[in-house]
Amino acid sequence: MHELSMAQGIINTVLETSEANDATEVKKVVVEIGKLAMINPEQLLFMMNVLVEDTIMEDAKIEIVDIPVEIECAECGHKGNGKVDEEDHYVPMIECPKCESNALRILNGQDIIVKSIEIEKPDD
Repeated sequence: MHELSMAQGIINTVLETSEANDATEVKKVVVEIGKLAMINPEQLLFMMNVLVEDTIMEDAKIEIVDIPVEIECAECGHKGNGKVDEEDHYVPMIECPKCESNALRILNGQDIIVKSIEIEKPDD
């Protein structure tokens, strides 16, 4: 249940940030998930929708955005999206799309980021 603890962490972050900004309601949350974060986006979304009940996030639209794996190849110097083996491995296999080398430096695609939070504030 890796997704459960991640969902709770994201919700805590959103609620803390929203409450610190005097929000009365969270309208929308955008979460970026890197392909190498090892999180199932559908399970994460399901868990988040369950955990937000009875909070100011209850009616929020939660948007999940997949972030591709960006690499730099040590063999040919290619910088860009890596080729990710979609098979079910404990660790995804990544190779350079130009030369098929595995000698890579990962530049992006490992993080989970709360990209934006849209809130409703009381009228002053």
